[in-house]
Amino acid sequence: MYIKKNTSRSNSREFLKEIEGQVQGHRDGHGFVLRGDGQSDIFLPPNEMRAVLHQDKVRVRITGQDRKGRPEGHVLEIVERPVRQLIGRLLQESGVWLLAPEDKRFGQDVLLPQGPGEGKAGQVVVVALTEAPALYGQPVGKVIEVLGEVDDPGMEIEIAVRKYSVPHVFSEACLAAAEALPEKVLAKDCKDRVDLRDVPLVTIDGEDARDFDDAVYCESAKIGRAKGWRLLVAIADVSHYVQNGNAIDVDAYDRATSVYFPRRVIPMLPEKLSNGLCSLNPEVDRLCLVCDMLITAEGQLHAYQFYPAVMNSHARLTYTEVAAILGNTRGPEAAQRAALLPHLLDLHGVYSALLKAREARGAVDFDTVETQIVSDDAGRIEKIVPRQRNQAHRLIEECMLAANVSAADFVLHNQRMALFRVHDKPSVEKIEILRTYLKALAIPASISDHPSAAEFQAIAKATHERPDALQVHTMLLRSMMQAMYTPENTGHFGLAYDAYTHFTSPIRRYPDLLLHRVIKAILTDKPYILPALPTPGEAQAKLAKRLAERVTAPKSTATTRSRVKQAQMQGWEAAGLHCSANERRADEASRDVEAWLKCKYMRDYLGEEFQGTVSAVTSFGLFVTLDAMYVEGLVHISELGGDYFRFDEMRQELRGERTGVRYAIGTRMQVQVSRVDLDARRIDFCLVRDEDEAAPLPQRGSGRSRAARRTAALLQPQEGEAEVVKAVKKSKAVTAAKGGKTTEGSRKKGK
Repeated sequence: MYIKKNTSRSNSREFLKEIEGQVQGHRDGHGFVLRGDGQSDIFLPPNEMRAVLHQDKVRVRITGQDRKGRPEGHVLEIVERPVRQLIGRLLQESGVWLLAPEDKRFGQDVLLPQGPGEGKAGQVVVVALTEAPALYGQPVGKVIEVLGEVDDPGMEIEIAVRKYSVPHVFSEACLAAAEALPEKVLAKDCKDRVDLRDVPLVTIDGEDARDFDDAVYCESAKIGRAKGWRLLVAIADVSHYVQNGNAIDVDAYDRATSVYFPRRVIPMLPEKLSNGLCSLNPEVDRLCLVCDMLITAEGQLHAYQFYPAVMNSHARLTYTEVAAILGNTRGPEAAQRAALLPHLLDLHGVYSALLKAREARGAVDFDTVETQIVSDDAGRIEKIVPRQRNQAHRLIEECMLAANVSAADFVLHNQRMALFRVHDKPSVEKIEILRTYLKALAIPASISDHPSAAEFQAIAKATHERPDALQVHTMLLRSMMQAMYTPENTGHFGLAYDAYTHFTSPIRRYPDLLLHRVIKAILTDKPYILPALPTPGEAQAKLAKRLAERVTAPKSTATTRSRVKQAQMQGWEAAGLHCSANERRADEASRDVEAWLKCKYMRDYLGEEFQGTVSAVTSFGLFVTLDAMYVEGLVHISELGGDYFRFDEMRQELRGERTGVRYAIGTRMQVQVSRVDLDARRIDFCLVRDEDEAAPLPQRGSGRSRAARRTAALLQPQEGEAEVVKAVKKSKAVTAAKGGKTTEGSRKKGK
């Protein structure tokens, strides 16, 4: 006789369990408590969100399940309220002043009993919260800053930096410390440094670059009896001026990275350092830390050394100029740089060797299209164009990769603590999803249980000529993990390196600055102690749970030395999590601004038709990227006609049950711009016709003619013109469908 197991007791224990986590609001009024322990997040219905705010830390009790089977919770206590200020738009309703928050995840308007201050209705303001929300009462606040009108130039950036809590004002102590620094390199600072001022080091950057943190030089060299190259990568010695734990260091750690917006940069360091004293500007003396390498003809790193030096950049070159010189050594560009031409040719030689070595080790190298917004002097968008990545970009990238690998090996060889740039292998779940997908498309290649980067690269090459190559490559990217900073070196999967770190950009990345200090400590045979820096902001809170999970307390039997090492490891771990989180925050803020600008640009094209390609498929529709604009919009599933479409997650496609029509990544189609929602950063398209006329067309659900659809689109009010920009990130499903670069990024120079 079989007896059914009684699970009521275990279920009741789960329901009675009290859990702490951070609230993540949703624009529809409900929310979630992020547990951070690997378990499902806890759903909070709208009535539970009335007394809490997005980002609050709360203690909840699981009370059951919602209609989707997710654990549902009841808020017992608000443990912490990190949000003190909100940005949004001033509203006046029946004589009452309100703030409509820019971030819709804060689901309640804020009462302003003291009025708008100097603000006017419709303007963007910053409000300090004075009273928290209650079950039957809205939050209360006071206007502390008036930013201006929504359409003011640069307002989208002002909103983004406050929405994502990006530090954008240096402290008075930091500015005073920067002002006390000299205007130029002093003679005493050049002591005990290698003098490289006669070596023709050059910087190679984009036309709009203002901070130059790396310079390169290459010459032919004999390695044993074989041919090779000597490659010098000189990096700005920021650590000489930003001392351990001083006021500049505290601000730099708080920011952790520079944030790049169209037409504006929020720097990690004050301008006197980032564009002046530390920047490797042409024809001025600068302090640097040099990675001096010997590279074989096969592209292998034969030997390296690090040393502090003083240099004088012989030229400020651009990617466009160097590509033109390498493309035509007898052209006008080459004639103007005749003295540098032999060294540039040697640079190209070592680049070719390094590229062969990259291919041999099977590093992942997916080409993706990045866009650039071109604006006029008044800030109006003129056009959106793809960023061209030429041979000079790749040349500098390979040089920087070689220096980063050398730095990682140097730290490991000397058994010192530092932050490595780690990119883990795909998870078991992601590998299984990818296998099923490849099998569904009848692709003969597969992925092993413990895959290498070479396997991914082999599949990418094997499917390069297929019509669905874009779809396959997107799925490969989705299978990748996200890179992060950690003191525990586990290698870099995407680049196929056993050890990798960031050394080449200390002006704009804090982990690079920390690594410079470690390298200099090794060179002087001294210990480096990480300063007790603060870990402020939402960014650290997002990853704080990981620190508790990955770092264990020292055992009672541990020696004093091991306890000290354990404490140092915890400090490095916290720094890595903080820098990783702030890097993601900077990316989110940059994407938000770019999405806002693209929406504003597309308002001028309402009702017009364009050809495009499906770039992502979800259960609710298709995301289509326009060929001419490089702008992405949504074709909602209701626009696909009268058929019933099912979403095939494994094939990443929508298929009509009656007609058999399929829409997948890479499908070509013609669409019409039907709606632009500036507040939600959303562009809607309606399907006009498939580019492939032979394919069966879905029926039009509305039955209206194309002319009628265009007229309706033109007459439709343009949302967001009279309201402040309300930035809302795309859903997780959309982000996952689009994928992302996993090799070391192209945010600046591909380093």
